[in-house]
Amino acid sequence: MTITWAKLVPELSVSDFEKSLEFYELLGFKQLYSRPGFVYLEFEGIQWMLQTLENDSWQTAAFEKPLGRGINFQIECSDATGIRNKLIALNYPLFRDLKDSWYKTGEILSGQRECLVQDPDGYLLRFAEHLGEKEC
Repeated sequence: MTITWAKLVPELSVSDFEKSLEFYELLGFKQLYSRPGFVYLEFEGIQWMLQTLENDSWQTAAFEKPLGRGINFQIECSDATGIRNKLIALNYPLFRDLKDSWYKTGEILSGQRECLVQDPDGYLLRFAEHLGEKEC
């Protein structure tokens, strides 16, 4: 299998590797490769890495939950409603339920259906399904 590597790939430090991996796999992320305490994942064309939280030279500050404060990862997906329904079926709390949002982009509005959830360490994920465009 030939892999086309993305030019930007988030690598998230996680406190419970197995719990985080299970969460992402339940959402449909697939393993491209792994080694102990590390996995490289793919979901509908995006790439994502998880690594066991370690004290190393990459740690810029103390790790306190929720991790990733101040950032949300927008993940374009084909079915935000399906992601939301998987989470609801697992009784997994949503940060924000489905919402259709329209953003002005020049002279048009670009729409997306969004669902937000925090992963087991608190990283905020925004699954966004493109709804098309319309005039302002």
